[in-house]
Amino acid sequence: MVKKRYKPEEIILKLRAVEVHVAKGNSAEQAARQEGISEQTYYRWRREYGGLRVDQAKRLKELERENTQLKKLVAEAELDKAILREAASVKF
Repeated sequence: MVKKRYKPEEIILKLRAVEVHVAKGNSAEQAARQEGISEQTYYRWRREYGGLRVDQAKRLKELERENTQLKKLVAEAELDKAILREAASVKF
């Protein structure tokens, strides 16, 4: 089965649509199915994006990408430091 990757904006719109269905009297499971997602996916998305607006979700994803890049840079720098420390400790 092919998984579709939703953008944060699409996720927020789907969450709002499910909330509308629930307000009309449907259960969360029925509302999620009407929007084409599983109930489990709905609750996971709600936990992550529940109170966010579209612009906030975009900023969140941007910050997560930046954080990942910075973590990689720090890991590389630590590796370089360890290599230099090891090379400096060797006596000739």
